[in-house]
Amino acid sequence: MLGDKNKNLLGNSSAIEAACNEISQLNLVQARKIISTEYPFVPYSKASRSYSERQKTKIFIRDGFIDRYSGERLVFPGTLRLLSLLMPDEFPYQAHWKTSECHIAFWQLCPTIDHIIPVTRGGNDDESNWVWKKTGSG
Repeated sequence: MLGDKNKNLLGNSSAIEAACNEISQLNLVQARKIISTEYPFVPYSKASRSYSERQKTKIFIRDGFIDRYSGERLVFPGTLRLLSLLMPDEFPYQAHWKTSECHIAFWQLCPTIDHIIPVTRGGNDDESNWVWKKTGSG
């Protein structure tokens, strides 16, 4: 399935190249036609997602406690919460992660699930398409 998506991405870059070539020849009408037929804008609606603690733990173990994009080591979220429970003044936690009330470690070290291929762009919302990344990373 990923092979089909990669092939599709190559076709999409060809459409961009063709449109840019038309624009360079001052043919905006043809460039618009290329984009609208070969690589049209498709709006996607944002779906709400939530993952069970079991699912998150399974992926965290699978990924080896590593940010799959940067290679940096991550800290299991429960560890940070435990520190906060034991030392609330020194290591504060705030349910909505307000930076003025929450220790920066929650942003720097706590992981979040990311989709390799975004669901809004056709990726699956399942473990084969999930990875851990730092909360604050792009």
